[in-house]
Amino acid sequence: MKAKFLIAGAIAALSLAGAAQAHRAWMLPSATTLSGNESWVTVDAAISNDLFYFEHFPMGTDNVAVTEPDGSAGKIENAAKGRYRSTFDVHLTKPGTYRIANVSTGIMGSYMLNGKRERLPRGTTKDKLATAIPAGATDVQTAEMSNRNEIFVTLGAPTTTVFKPTGEGIELVPVTHPNDLVSGEAATFQFLLDGKPAAGLKVTVIPGGIRYRDNLGQIDLTTDKDGKASVKWPQPGMYWLNASIGGGREGGPGGPGGEGGAGAGAPPAPRPETPAGPPQRRAAYITTLEVLAP
Repeated sequence: MKAKFLIAGAIAALSLAGAAQAHRAWMLPSATTLSGNESWVTVDAAISNDLFYFEHFPMGTDNVAVTEPDGSAGKIENAAKGRYRSTFDVHLTKPGTYRIANVSTGIMGSYMLNGKRERLPRGTTKDKLATAIPAGATDVQTAEMSNRNEIFVTLGAPTTTVFKPTGEGIELVPVTHPNDLVSGEAATFQFLLDGKPAAGLKVTVIPGGIRYRDNLGQIDLTTDKDGKASVKWPQPGMYWLNASIGGGREGGPGGPGGEGGAGAGAPPAPRPETPAGPPQRRAAYITTLEVLAP
């Protein structure tokens, strides 16, 4: 009997370990399509195991930027940080599609100094790289990190100005507008990596509400040679989409889309003392999409 309890305890521990690796960063708007001359959208931002449910910790909002339909900069208002989530408002005063994005970039890497492998400080950026590497360092190995967590909200008719690529990291260029998604219909998105079509990119789509079902409902996609992937929405609701390269597996601690990933605002995962070789190019993309009933 005691052995049975030990086995059960071990299984439970493994289950908890798996759950701990499922932390996902997300932003959830109160609405994605609105009408009228002006309106407000409230956005919840968090990192959690169960999508769109508050049970882990809040996502930082200091780096959240708003791009208005004409390409000008907007702003977030009434930002607040709670125990399990952050929240803020965006005032929509112009017709068209808005981008609300949390974007971060940086440099990771290492070098040899006095016979020891050292890591670059966290938060190192391109403009600080020269000063981050001390005199006498050799065998310098660096790679770029680009993380993007964004959502789109439309007042009136959808527009496309905010989808102009920046040429950095993974970006979504819609063939189907992300605010024009209907269940039972297929939507096609193109993904770029550093401004070029991201062929062979792994894309994960998960419907919200996983707290209330046994099946995750995950949809796995791979982009074609043009960086395009299509998904047929099985039902209405909110969906979390993630695409990433390099680093840990999707959703895992320190990996793109997981705890400490894509604009998460989360505590960083511990790093090994010695890197396992030259760092990989890392990039992650996250968005929340609303799919409407026919």
